[in-house]
Amino acid sequence: MADDEPLELEVRPVTPERWPDLEKLFARKGGPSYCWCMAWRADGDERERTDRRSRKAQMKLRVVEREEPVGLLAYADGKPVGWCSVSPRSTYRRLGGVEYDRVDESKVWSIVCFSIHPSVRRRGVATTLIAEAVDHARRHGARVVEAYPVDPDSPSYRHMGFRSTFEAAGFEHQGDVGTRRHVMARRVRAKRS
Repeated sequence: MADDEPLELEVRPVTPERWPDLEKLFARKGGPSYCWCMAWRADGDERERTDRRSRKAQMKLRVVEREEPVGLLAYADGKPVGWCSVSPRSTYRRLGGVEYDRVDESKVWSIVCFSIHPSVRRRGVATTLIAEAVDHARRHGARVVEAYPVDPDSPSYRHMGFRSTFEAAGFEHQGDVGTRRHVMARRVRAKRS
């Protein structure tokens, strides 16, 4: 893939059959194998087991045994190159989101983090994943999709995405969480059949 070629992506939800692809993307050098995207998800006993092996087992349990929605994988040339964590907000620990008038908590979904393979960074993978995450959430009944990005100069939480990317995708600022993260939201309508 040349850097100037348009990147054609296929985006798919993580399913038990796609577990090996998630494993491959996360286990690569520089991948998020230290957390397995469980930092915001871990609850109860899971919060006590924070080593790599435990977090991987926790994620695998959710994907393979429970078949919970956990996120999306982006593929380029048949290889996994990007990850976006998107699922109902209730499946995460408190993220600092807001309440929405006339929207039940079960209808609020959250985009929490990204992992993009270095070979395809700055080629629109995050933008594509955001659009697909919104559509995925909508198909599953979401009425609001929330995210918690930072400004580009933030020294931490960069894996949660950048505010400007979400603004370009139609998300609006709802407030701030801590000193770095912004709460951004986009209302969505039911998908018509």
